[in-house]
Amino acid sequence: MTTVNEALQFGRALGLDPLDAQLLLLHALGKTPVERSWLLAHGDAALPQWVQAQWQAWAARLAGGEPLAYLTGHKEFYGLRLAIDPRVLDPRADTETLVDWALELPVDGLQDDTPETGTTPVRVMDLGTGSGAVALALKHQRPHWQVHAVDCSADALAVARANAQRLNLQINFAHGNWLGSAEDRFHAIVSNPPYIAEQDPHLAALVHEPLGALASGADGLDAIRAIIAQAPARLLPQGWLLLEHGFNQAEPVCALLEAAGFSGVASRRDLAGIARCSGGRWDGA
Repeated sequence: MTTVNEALQFGRALGLDPLDAQLLLLHALGKTPVERSWLLAHGDAALPQWVQAQWQAWAARLAGGEPLAYLTGHKEFYGLRLAIDPRVLDPRADTETLVDWALELPVDGLQDDTPETGTTPVRVMDLGTGSGAVALALKHQRPHWQVHAVDCSADALAVARANAQRLNLQINFAHGNWLGSAEDRFHAIVSNPPYIAEQDPHLAALVHEPLGALASGADGLDAIRAIIAQAPARLLPQGWLLLEHGFNQAEPVCALLEAAGFSGVASRRDLAGIARCSGGRWDGA
């Protein structure tokens, strides 16, 4: 019978990332990611035949480019354990840069333009929410915020709603295309939209994920252009628009924001030092 160490050696032979291989083997064994030390302490332990067969099948799929989250059914994002399946994108750690920036925005002191209603909660919109990762992270960190989330995919919304219910986080979900169905005005709008060019060769490695959540026009900026065009009508004065984008898109996205009248336009780098998000403040009425 195959041992734990032999199984991990099989993963290395397939070219798997060592950490991904460990997490996948733990999942096959019915163990959680926090039990990685068990693998180190039980390298000579024999795997039951059915675990070995499941592990080899999953390892082959992982080597073929299928995201680990689709195989395990979950992904950690900003301290939250999200249920993930092929109906939604596999949330990337890079997107935590967008959440970090949103949490730092000076929005708590902003006033609504309808003072007769009294004090209003901070309203934040997450466009193209997918699994709900960004919206749920924001709500978890800022319980007093009123977080809204939109997606054009009914399947994605089903995943997001299930995550919100399981995590006991109240999000106002809606089915729609960007801000087309929004009626409120928001203190901040955030989005991780599709931003890969339709002919980009990198898409070949992402065939397991929903194409509509990845690609956006000839230069990858169609969705970003649409959001920037729609956002001013849905932002309160001094409200912010923050957008995740590709590794080489900070300059054109900033140019689009400035051309649309946003001020304070800037970019934020992810942990790898790549300009991952760009945004600006809407000073208009």
